[in-house]
Amino acid sequence: MTIRVVVADDQELVRSGFAMILSAQPDIEVVAEAGDGAEAVAAVRLHAPDVVLLDIRMPRMDGIEAARAICAESGCKAVMLTTFDQDDYVYEALHAGASGFLLKDVRRDDLVHAVRVVVAGDSLLAPSVARRLVADFTSRGQAAPTAAPALGALTARERETLVLLGRGLSNAEIAVELVVSEHTVKTHVSNVLSKLGLRDRIQAVICAYETGLIAPGG
Repeated sequence: MTIRVVVADDQELVRSGFAMILSAQPDIEVVAEAGDGAEAVAAVRLHAPDVVLLDIRMPRMDGIEAARAICAESGCKAVMLTTFDQDDYVYEALHAGASGFLLKDVRRDDLVHAVRVVVAGDSLLAPSVARRLVADFTSRGQAAPTAAPALGALTARERETLVLLGRGLSNAEIAVELVVSEHTVKTHVSNVLSKLGLRDRIQAVICAYETGLIAPGG
């Protein structure tokens, strides 16, 4: 399967650099580039990609508004490009439907891995970005992006899975922790998301913090 990607960033060198790295992969095709959020939304509507990389700060329409529009009307995964000084914007991105975050100085291999991971529905929660952001997000008392979940609906093993999701572990890492197969972990993750009405793994992380399963900063 070829992964179709749109890259949106108002800095041409950054945008073309990301596009060049991704296009060099045999399983990834960059179908369009965009210089602002409005162009990104238009490109997603035209090309129906699997993933869109969105810089948070862009002219005309920023990455937050673009992610909100894209996630509301398509199954395209939105991955935000950010830096630590943009934390407040990232909190808004969670509400907009972002599936993950990358630092703009991400390494080549990590960029490629991130695109593959988010398409597979696995975790795009690097400790250097998402754990800090989610911990800060919940410690500020921000509202959860979904209704308060009923943890009582989860089995004991599913609760364990949610805790490990909250710590940013991948399916493979969770499988090691629980001494089960990755297939079993995928089933547990699917059940957690379904029972709690969560859109994706990043909402599962927020849920783990919001419900006290993991303490912010812990």
